[in-house]
Amino acid sequence: MSIYGWKSFFEDEDRPEKPRSYGLTEMRGPNYSLMSQNAIQDILESMGQFVDGLKFSGGSHSLMPKTFIKEITDMAHKYDVYVSTGDWAEHLLHKGPAAFKQYVEECKDLGFDTVELNVGSLQIPEGTLWRLVRIIKSGGLIAKPQFAVKIDTADIPISNNKAFGAYQAPLPRKSEIVEDVDLLIRRAERCLEAGADMIMIDADDVCKYADTLRTDIVAKIVGRLGLEKTMFEASNTDTSEWFIKRYGPRVNLFVDHSQVMNLECLRGRSLGKNHTSILGSSFFLV
Repeated sequence: MSIYGWKSFFEDEDRPEKPRSYGLTEMRGPNYSLMSQNAIQDILESMGQFVDGLKFSGGSHSLMPKTFIKEITDMAHKYDVYVSTGDWAEHLLHKGPAAFKQYVEECKDLGFDTVELNVGSLQIPEGTLWRLVRIIKSGGLIAKPQFAVKIDTADIPISNNKAFGAYQAPLPRKSEIVEDVDLLIRRAERCLEAGADMIMIDADDVCKYADTLRTDIVAKIVGRLGLEKTMFEASNTDTSEWFIKRYGPRVNLFVDHSQVMNLECLRGRSLGKNHTSILGSSFFLV
């Protein structure tokens, strides 16, 4: 007879039980492929203790019936999993602040816990971004701005005598992309001061491929913002392994639903590429 042991969570060696404030695993929901409610339920039933969040990426929730979305969010909450809108809010800004406030209220009614703001797509002044963060917080939801390290030169503030946070008219887009991690960090810090709960770092230009990952950029972001306030997109298993090896199991990662179990194996001690971590001190075998 074989007896299987279950992973235990200890704050001093891995991370605590849910709800956690660090070591979060956010899972991508329906986006690139159609995922049914049963498929999500199967994942949460088998690995719910390892999943902290569920994100509807790419505005996929805008294509679904409200009744279906509510069923998904209710099911996620049964497993202590928060639900995020993903980067969709930028599509509502042309309708004005009132429409955005209505969007936040509707997200809350549908059971969403987090509203993500893609700062690169929003293309709005910082003052407006802070107001959106405050609208989300006043609506009782979690605000998570998403930043990229590569930005349009039109987004770089012009040095002048204007007061901090004063309105500046947006400049014409130049389609000239530059890398500015210091600007990313400054904007992220101001969003946190405005009430944002966590900062999502875009994977496409920082950590999409592990062999070209800019470790200096990641180190600077973590050093200034801290592990608990940042979440990184891990585009593949090599990237996930690099983050866990470098920053330990307490790093917050956003992964595809197919990577949840692999990521949890990596979070254990005695990390190895052959997943020997599952035999570390966080597990027991009888």
